[in-house]
Amino acid sequence: MSDSGAVLSPAPIAPVPVAEIAPRRSWLEFDWGEIWRYRELLYFLVWRDLKVRYKQTVVGVGWAILQPFMTMVVFTLFFGKLAKIPSNGIPYPIFYYAGLLPWMYFSNAVTSTTSVMVQNQRVITKVYFPRLILPLASVVSGLVDFAISFIVLIGMLVYYRVEPRVGLLLVPALLLLAVATALGTGLWLSALNAVYRDVRYVIPFLMQFWMFASPVVYPSNLVPARWRWLYDLNPMSGVIDGFRWGITGHGEVNGFYLLISCAAVLVLLLGGLVYFHRMEDIFADVV
Repeated sequence: MSDSGAVLSPAPIAPVPVAEIAPRRSWLEFDWGEIWRYRELLYFLVWRDLKVRYKQTVVGVGWAILQPFMTMVVFTLFFGKLAKIPSNGIPYPIFYYAGLLPWMYFSNAVTSTTSVMVQNQRVITKVYFPRLILPLASVVSGLVDFAISFIVLIGMLVYYRVEPRVGLLLVPALLLLAVATALGTGLWLSALNAVYRDVRYVIPFLMQFWMFASPVVYPSNLVPARWRWLYDLNPMSGVIDGFRWGITGHGEVNGFYLLISCAAVLVLLLGGLVYFHRMEDIFADVV
């Protein structure tokens, strides 16, 4: 009752949001809307990864340039000048640097994604959020290094007077293919590493073997035709070949072989999502 004697009605009570927690009916049941609702968390995790990566470093983001550039110099000297591996008419520095950019993005993304669940075990055991955000953040953060390294490639193209071709329009699609390959591989390995900690010891050998199974230091046309379909089951072979062709206009991109690589990426990514989704319920118990 107010001072004037009027009767005051009670203020309306705001409805309390209710969240229903229920077990998933299927391993194939993905809540993509939940990922979108946590997009701000994805942004902050990507920003955190970048700050941690270059915190208290002398060169800073320059490492994103030095690592592929120095590797390119070594490959040019040993595989190009000494071993005389053909480069399909492309100057050796551009041939190797254009192959190293997508490969180093993929390799670094897979390596960081493998240990992401173990590194964030305190957060996983205390706070709920979609666990898929963690490997996704590791894969996305690597794109910043790729963009910085790509600027050097542009400078090299100008120096060697390599004119851009219409195939350059294919580069974003090939980069998306590399992102999907890194995410699919990272989902498998991060879920396995959460249960079996010795997986991280396999990663250096796996990445080294995978690099030589990809056309990083040699053109893919050196692979015998009868084995080419098997060779292109490696998704990175199509990515690297297409990336070189799109940047320089030299080399070749076979549509059939590229479709094989795309199909392999699709199987790898869907399988990784299903397995990660299956293991997601026990991450808090095993990490």
